[in-house]
Parts: sequence; structure tokens; C-alpha cells
Amino acid sequence: MTIQSIGKSTINRQIVRHLSRRKRGPKPKVEYWRIVKAILFKLKTGVQWRELPMSAFSPKVKISWNTALYHFNKWSKDGSWERLWLAILKAEKKHLDMSSVQFDGSHTLAKNGGSAVSYQGRKKARTTNMLILADSQGIPLACSDPIKGNHNDLFEVEKWLSKILATLKAAGIETEGLFLNADAGFDGENFRSFCEAQGVIMNAPPNKRNSKGFDENEYLFDDELYRCRFVIERTNAWIDGFKNLIIRYSVNPMNWKSWHLIAFSIIFLRNVPGGWVKP
Repeated sequence: MTIQSIGKSTINRQIVRHLSRRKRGPKPKVEYWRIVKAILFKLKTGVQWRELPMSAFSPKVKISWNTALYHFNKWSKDGSWERLWLAILKAEKKHLDMSSVQFDGSHTLAKNGGSAVSYQGRKKARTTNMLILADSQGIPLACSDPIKGNHNDLFEVEKWLSKILATLKAAGIETEGLFLNADAGFDGENFRSFCEAQGVIMNAPPNKRNSKGFDENEYLFDDELYRCRFVIERTNAWIDGFKNLIIRYSVNPMNWKSWHLIAFSIIFLRNVPGGWVKP
């Protein structure tokens, strides 16, 4: 199902009921599902706020693009988008394949600067990094806050994985005994110890740049299991399908994370039975 074909009943059932709404005062002139549809349209197309075709979302009541921007910022600030993602994850967790999880970082060009942005030599540009965890189908599970792009993969990785695991636990997903596939950039003594303390079994190839080397007697590496890691590329491809996420224009880092959580919600719901229903 495409963004354009998502209708009123679907948006109300799967999204609006998890967002904060005004409890006092007059009834809003524009239904919330119309505002959400405008936000989803921006996520998919990457169009500027002022270029949103608002008349297409509300043909009878005239509304400004500022209305959609206001509500997106409001829902980002009050944690509505995070509550939405957690609710979906909790309700649909039976469709996940947790035989192994895939852990990776994703650098994005940041054109407007802002917080959690820094120059990254490899891309020769200012970037933001986010750590993403996905199941064995490539369905995203959680992500870190935005991180400055000049840091390596192991920068504060223990803190971010701890928060990611906390998200899974809040959704009722067992984290004890998880097989975590990660690339060689995450091969670090402290990170391996942290995973072990969390009951997570880390499966990463040795990092040739690690001066201490790789002790095969201390850490096991399952090459067959590691092949499952390719699905993270599917995750990245799904994310790149949302044009608003290809380049970061959001100055506020929490807004940038909110866009990802909305994308995660759509990816999840369109890949599980009964997630989206016909409008």
C-alpha cells in the first residue's frame, strides 16, 4: 500500500489514536487524520513544508502548511511519535523474526547543520549518524538518537544500545539471549563485555585495525549466522524510500529521530498481515 492510498480509517486506527489531541476548547476545524496524511506525504516525497498540497488533504476546509508543521513539531516534542512506534511494536511483535538482530550505523548528509552534526572526512561533508537495530526480516526495531558524524562506530555505543534494548523491553520483547550481528567496526573489548553483561550474544568479525587482535578462544564468530546481516541493507533501502530521510534538513535532532520513527511505523505495518487496511 502506498502513502497516497492510506485512508481515513487506517490512519485513525493505526496512528491518530496514539497521538496527543486537544481535550478542551472547540472541536478542531480539520480532522487529525488529514493533518497526519499531509505529514506522511512530506515524509515520502521530501517536499518542503510550504509546498505541501494542503487542498488535496482537506478539500472542503482550507488549512495552511503551517498547521501540519505545528502538529508535527508538537507531536515530536511531547513524545507522541515515540508512543506510536512503541504501541505498534508491542501490538505486532508476534510478526517479528528475532532469531537474530542486525545492528548498524547510517550516516546522512546534514545540509542545514544543527545539533548532532559534524564534519565527516569519509563523506567530505557534515553528517549525522544513527544506530539502527532490525530483525532478521529487515524490519526496524529501534534507533539511537542522532549522533555527530565525526565519531566512530564505538562512540558511546554502550549507551545507545542500552536505550535500544530498553525500547524492546518496554514493548515486551525479550532481549536475553539475542544474537546480535554487527560489522567489524563494532569489534571492541568494552562493547563485547557490555553485550555479555546484557545477555546479548554479539556476533561480529574481527576488526583488523584492533591492535589487540581477535582471540578466537575468547570470542566465537559464526560466519553462517553473520550472513543474515545482509538484511540490514534491505532496511536501509526501505528507509531511503522516504525521500525526507535521504538528506537531513531538520535542525532539531529529535525531529530527525521522529521522522525515522514514523518511517519505521509505516515499514512495519505494510510488512505484517493486516497492518494496513483498505481505505
